[in-house]
Amino acid sequence: MTNEALWRLGAFLTILTVMMIVEAISPARTSPVAARKRWFANFSLVVLASVLARLTIPIGLTSVALYCQQQTIGVFNQFMLPLWLAVVLSLLLLDIVIYWQHRLFHKVPLLWRLHRVHHADPHVDTSTGLRFHPLEIILSIIIKLIIVVLLGVPALAVLIFEIALNGLALFNHANISLPNKVERVLRYVLITQQLHRIHHSQTVTETNSNFGFSVTWWDRLFGSYTPYAKLSDDTLNIGLKEFSTSNSHSRLVSLIVMPFKK
Repeated sequence: MTNEALWRLGAFLTILTVMMIVEAISPARTSPVAARKRWFANFSLVVLASVLARLTIPIGLTSVALYCQQQTIGVFNQFMLPLWLAVVLSLLLLDIVIYWQHRLFHKVPLLWRLHRVHHADPHVDTSTGLRFHPLEIILSIIIKLIIVVLLGVPALAVLIFEIALNGLALFNHANISLPNKVERVLRYVLITQQLHRIHHSQTVTETNSNFGFSVTWWDRLFGSYTPYAKLSDDTLNIGLKEFSTSNSHSRLVSLIVMPFKK
């Protein structure tokens, strides 16, 4: 696991580059705000969040997983499970946790204040998949740390999950439309771009659906799956109504202070 940072960075940059190239060649929708304004705010926010998270929680998830393994801490470290089984179970459980974390950030008013920074984006593209308030990022890391310790998640599972979490967030936020036949088949398993744009709809009932970041299974299982919006994909109103007449959704300082304003 000594090359964890390189694996994660390499996967992140590769997926980010591919998605942005495809968006540039064949965009699904036109942004109502100039890309340079949104991109500066969105990319600056992820850099700031990464720095603050590293300063706040300097130890990485894989390091915690390795320590738990050495000290036999956590459920999986109490049993002689085959590595492949421990990895599969860990990935499924981490995925469910992130699904419910996402639902809580919509349900709890204080947490929604943080998460609305993500939803205030008036357009959805790859950069939106990186647009989260630093406090939300820190809370998410703490939640994952707790789960890794309690379950004794293998370090390999942590690495796979973190790469998948970042990669699929870039994928399903991308401003692209898959061919209809491909999209219809893929949505049986994965959250596609069309499904996730429904989650970014200004219609509250649609926003409070399709919470999964990877698979559609949890939304189907827990009753939050919305296959189609009231409006078509290309006419869907994106963002939050309360910020639709303001420029605060595209300014870095405004995004940082947004959770602390009514």
